[in-house]
Amino acid sequence: MIFDLSKTSSIANTFVAELRDETIQKDTMRFRRNLERLGEFFAYEISKVLEYTEAETQTPLGIAASFKLTQQPVLATILRAGLPLHQGLLNVFDKADAAFIAAYRANHKSGRFEIKLEYISTPDLSNRIVIMADPMLATGLSMVMCCKELIAQYQIKELHIVSAIASAEGIKHVRANLPKAKLWFGAIDEEMTSKAYIVPGLGDVGDLAYGTKL
Repeated sequence: MIFDLSKTSSIANTFVAELRDETIQKDTMRFRRNLERLGEFFAYEISKVLEYTEAETQTPLGIAASFKLTQQPVLATILRAGLPLHQGLLNVFDKADAAFIAAYRANHKSGRFEIKLEYISTPDLSNRIVIMADPMLATGLSMVMCCKELIAQYQIKELHIVSAIASAEGIKHVRANLPKAKLWFGAIDEEMTSKAYIVPGLGDVGDLAYGTKL
């Protein structure tokens, strides 16, 4: 299943446009907030496919029929770029547990790079719904590596992957390696540079949100 937010007319597409805008990007607080807003939109959309249990809510005047999530998801993210998107998801799924993964590109002089996985902090994911957030899905290598590491350790019930922007190539790689995952994207771009940056994309999310790294 692939959900492409850009195929639906909504204010969320304005936030995607602002994330891409090189002038608006100079306001780092606004950039982070737009990612957070997207996380909130994705959380709402994902909530539509989750399971609910009928319940009763006591009001000051009586009993109201209602529905509550049968199971809270676990919100996972890849540090550091994923933090604002993760926060948006957490704003909606405010009772959710969280998992954090540190992964990065190790570049070589030849121009080749490999994904290094350094750190995982997670609750028990056995029979849990996991929502993995990373704002850019470029090659899909880091996403697949991180998800497969979690799947190797836990019997995950359901996996959702959320990105603000994805490349067509990255989606193909994820679908080939994580065929059961449900994919949620703000927009899908067709091209990537030789250094695996999405075109037109929006640049380096981590640097734009938190400052240029060494």
